[in-house]
Amino acid sequence: MRGLKDKTAIVTGGGGGIGRAVSQRLAEEGCKVAVLDRDQAAAQKTVDIILKQGGVAAAYAADITDYQAISNTVEQIEQQLGTPVILVNNAGYDKFMPFLKTEPALWDQLISINLTGALNMHHLVLPKMLAAGGGKVINVASDAARVGSSGEAVYAACKAGLVGLSKTLARELATKNINLNVVCPGPTDTALLKSVADTSSNPEKLLEAFKNAVPMRRIGQPEDYPGVIALLASDDANFITGQVISVSGGLTMAG
Repeated sequence: MRGLKDKTAIVTGGGGGIGRAVSQRLAEEGCKVAVLDRDQAAAQKTVDIILKQGGVAAAYAADITDYQAISNTVEQIEQQLGTPVILVNNAGYDKFMPFLKTEPALWDQLISINLTGALNMHHLVLPKMLAAGGGKVINVASDAARVGSSGEAVYAACKAGLVGLSKTLARELATKNINLNVVCPGPTDTALLKSVADTSSNPEKLLEAFKNAVPMRRIGQPEDYPGVIALLASDDANFITGQVISVSGGLTMAG
């Protein structure tokens, strides 16, 4: 894809699942990838895979909910890899539970990771993009933001907030050569989905229900997402902004 070679990209939650697959793909396209994750070992494993394949990447351990820690990390990334002009906000967390059985402490945790963390990343990286003359942001939300999902009320609310944030910033920055778009995965075979399923009374039944809800009759794989994310990060998507794209096997079909 055009315009990705030698660009510095940050991928949050890059230590596994979708984040690892996206990091690998961006590196294959020639990006210098900052793999950001709370788990240093997981981030380094992603980097090791990229380096083995001949790519350029570095691992950074930081909690996206900690504004000062992320500020320091973004400065470090700029010094080591160059000014970030691609940001993939992929980090997320969920716990499967009917809303009326949840407690405010869980709300705070979900909001902190799924929404506040993304706010921190936007607030710290967008000024770098402005100074560099432009950039691309791809926010990984969820089809739960578009249609709701039983047992994921607060998670869905956070991801819907991420959609609203993306559209608003896309309007505010449309004349500044900064594009923001959203990719909404459906149920995906990741450690997060397994952990969510394990919080239900019948994990196997829940996973089967997720699969049956998808017209293609399968759960998504991490490799299903890097293509569209790389496209939105590239020059081929220079006239695309403020859009929400479901990559979910037809689970959501929005016109």
